[in-house]
Amino acid sequence: MKRKHWTVITGILIVLIGLSALWGPTLWADAKNINQQLGKLSFVLRVIRDVYVEEPDMSKVFDGAIRGLLETLDPHSAYIPADAQKRISERFHGEFEGIGIQFVIQNKVLTVVSPIPGTPADRLGIRAGDRIIRIEDISAYGITNEEVFEKLRGPKGTQVTVTISRQGIPDPMDFTITRDKIPIHSVSAALLLDDDETGYVKITQFTAVTVDEVVESIDSLQTLGMEQLILDLRGNPGGYLDQAWRVANLFIAEEGKTIVYTKGRVAKSNKTFTSTGRGKKYDFPLIVLISHGSASASEIVAGAIQDLDRGLIAGQTSFGKGLVQTPFNLPDKSVVRITTARYYTPSGRLIQRPYDKGLVDYIKEGRQDEDISEIDTTKREVFHTAGGRVVYGGGGIRPDTIIVPARAEAQTFRLMSKRLFFEYASDFALKHSELGENFREFSKGFQVTDDMMNDFRELIVSKEFELDTVAWKTDDNFIRTTLRGEIASTLFNRRQYYYAVQVQGDNQIAAARTLFDRAEEIAELGSGQLSD
Repeated sequence: MKRKHWTVITGILIVLIGLSALWGPTLWADAKNINQQLGKLSFVLRVIRDVYVEEPDMSKVFDGAIRGLLETLDPHSAYIPADAQKRISERFHGEFEGIGIQFVIQNKVLTVVSPIPGTPADRLGIRAGDRIIRIEDISAYGITNEEVFEKLRGPKGTQVTVTISRQGIPDPMDFTITRDKIPIHSVSAALLLDDDETGYVKITQFTAVTVDEVVESIDSLQTLGMEQLILDLRGNPGGYLDQAWRVANLFIAEEGKTIVYTKGRVAKSNKTFTSTGRGKKYDFPLIVLISHGSASASEIVAGAIQDLDRGLIAGQTSFGKGLVQTPFNLPDKSVVRITTARYYTPSGRLIQRPYDKGLVDYIKEGRQDEDISEIDTTKREVFHTAGGRVVYGGGGIRPDTIIVPARAEAQTFRLMSKRLFFEYASDFALKHSELGENFREFSKGFQVTDDMMNDFRELIVSKEFELDTVAWKTDDNFIRTTLRGEIASTLFNRRQYYYAVQVQGDNQIAAARTLFDRAEEIAELGSGQLSD
């Protein structure tokens, strides 16, 4: 077998040596048995190489072997190939080098969804809806996502020329763009709602810069007169544990309170993260929104706010991921992420759901739209918050107030997946550019008319999409709100304006805004009864 095919096996051995340094004699207590199993694995690999009916791709064989090994442990221990790890690192470290656009491949055409504010593409005037038809004078028609990354990303200071087709302008335009560092924002929206006192901050993931973005957002909203905050963690899959601790810490006024702690099989996995008293600066009523898709770091924040009686948790039960993974680098720059600890909320809750039924059921059960009032809490361990309220361990964070989101029909989601909302909005914004002069006026005065709905429907039918009339009528309000958001995003050339409009039609946010009195009552209970 070629030497390079054994790179991953060598890497596994390196990881095992690293683990032995971490865990010492524990790992090697049955060294003879481990050697036997490695011998078995080596034998099978050599047989595949020598006698399999076709010439095997040994890289795929090794990758499959590692994945199979990790799948026997838990749903979150994983093998990440080198190319995927590079993208993950960029995503969580908060920046990469490129031109700075959010894009989609629509009908095989590379289309700009939005330029990222302050980036080279934004500064040169590239707009939402622009179609990139050539890159370095080579057609971009039929380009793949991977090819976009390959061609548009590159070292800071290098240049790339793209040819753009823009509706309303007859001739294509060439833009020579100098690449730069591009920030990846974890706060997708930060705005003051129309009552001029309720702030809204949405965190989409916990990256290396999340707490800095949250502080900047809150400080900005306070200068505008914010007196209370909705922190939206719905659909947030998590990220860095330390950033979750830092975000929760922003709202805890008392110093030395446990925010989260981890426990593993060895001492090095046991850590406690406590408050620093930074929350004295942000002593306002707080509501945290969570959903079935809120996991890991999101649950750390929600669990700490709930257990310490700092604010009210609303929405739906979170996913239930309470396992901590440690990355181990392999020589080919791939990574194995091994679960090394569990994390616990201040009251001692482990919110990890059982995963003994297998990965498919584990994922499915975490997103079930069950009625929380019908959950059998007698099978869950009881804990108490700082003020003595009952909370339950296992199965995610159970909200203080259940707010079920409005549901759109499957047909509407198919329209969204085909980017038809975006296509209509891009065309409409081009024809009505005068609406993009003042967002506040747009937000308060612009509505999607019946004529616009008819035009949108005609566009859908022209794409040979068979519409269900009943589903179309059922989702009328949802469709109008989504169209308003897409039009705002295109008119004002910022994705944040999409969220600014969407919140106006969001039933969960509307319900949450009525609950601040309850949030204040809960905060008054937080008298520091938990022992650290």
